[in-house]
Amino acid sequence: MGGHCHPLKEYVMSAALPEVSGSFGQKPTLTFPDAPASGELEVLVLSRGDGALVEAGDDLEVHYLGQSWQGGIFDNSYDRGSSISFPIGVGAVIAGWDEALVGQQVGSRVLVSIPSHLGYGDRGVPQAGIKGGDTLVFVVDIVGTSN
Repeated sequence: MGGHCHPLKEYVMSAALPEVSGSFGQKPTLTFPDAPASGELEVLVLSRGDGALVEAGDDLEVHYLGQSWQGGIFDNSYDRGSSISFPIGVGAVIAGWDEALVGQQVGSRVLVSIPSHLGYGDRGVPQAGIKGGDTLVFVVDIVGTSN
């Protein structure tokens, strides 16, 4: 039986995810599909960097935009003109960020759809416009790490 190789199976996202315009370092624009959020953590690398791997316990520097599924933008660092830094993988941020960003590469732009149980749960963050049960979508530009 000949020596041909089977092609690697391509991973296909089962969930409908927003389309993202803009490139690394630019404020993105999200266009949402006419579909509900999946209810699971969804992570899509939009552009892969060539820097170090993000490890739990690193201080992670990012630019980001956060938007509720089919809702408004509730936060973004691009308009403020400065990135933010925080410890990753140690419970300092919402669980969806810890799960989605550990193991990514510095220089990557990542789309993350976070169901409420990995975000702000049933309480939401009313002052930020996040309702209880909201699925949150982030575009995260991983600027750097330090440890």
